[in-house]
Amino acid sequence: MTFGAHYEHRPTEAYPVMQKAGIKFFRRVARTGRGLFAGIGQRGFFIRDIGRAFAEPETWGGETIRQMRNIGVDSVPLVMIVAGFLGAVTAFQAFYQLFAGVQLSVLGLLVRGSIVLELGPLLTALVLTGRVGARMTAEIGTMRVTEQIDALETLAYDPIAYLVVPRLLAALLMLPVLTVVANATAIVTAWLTLITATTATTNDYVTGLRLSFASFQVIYSIIKAVCFGGAIAIVCSYEGYVTAAGAEGVGRSTAKAVVIASTSILVLDAIVAAVFAKFIAA
Repeated sequence: MTFGAHYEHRPTEAYPVMQKAGIKFFRRVARTGRGLFAGIGQRGFFIRDIGRAFAEPETWGGETIRQMRNIGVDSVPLVMIVAGFLGAVTAFQAFYQLFAGVQLSVLGLLVRGSIVLELGPLLTALVLTGRVGARMTAEIGTMRVTEQIDALETLAYDPIAYLVVPRLLAALLMLPVLTVVANATAIVTAWLTLITATTATTNDYVTGLRLSFASFQVIYSIIKAVCFGGAIAIVCSYEGYVTAAGAEGVGRSTAKAVVIASTSILVLDAIVAAVFAKFIAA
């Protein structure tokens, strides 16, 4: 028997019954591992192509402005609504968890810390994943299955420079702006809730807002927003770009993109917190 024949691949059904279960399990693990590393490699090449596409500003320049409106300006009402309810809920939770003897000025501190450091950027990104990210994937995926991307290549346009780079730049620029809007809206809503529905006063709230404040806390929120914006744009654009199998494939890619982008946001949230949390103390 030759060396090649000795290591010839045999189908799982060719093995004895007692060995089938174990072989089937390990082959499934091997396929999953290969798929995982292949996916990482494909996304790595995609990010490399994005870097190359930045060399064509004449292609992505004008489209970036339009995407900034789609991602940023058109999302302001939704962000403000979500942030308004977030501020009200945070204010109620903070007030009714206080115990006797605690100064009411602590409310401002708790609201500011919860919203600016965590809930503002995180919930804004998760909400925009559903609105903006799903739209990115559906748009690019539809262009893929209808061969519009092939047409761009035929006309000597780089589809990544025209479709992906503008969305990435717009997300990197507008997510921090939307996060600032969300933080401000939530803080104002929390103030209105406290002074109208509780015994806290404006002076108590403002005193708490100023307590132990450090300017890096705002920068920390913006850093998170930039990371989340990049994750949404890259993940959703990639899933749309590799869409296949017609309308069904567009729907499958959109659902997959939202799940992966949301998970990526949570992972990045933990990473940014681990790296920068020690710098936010006043």
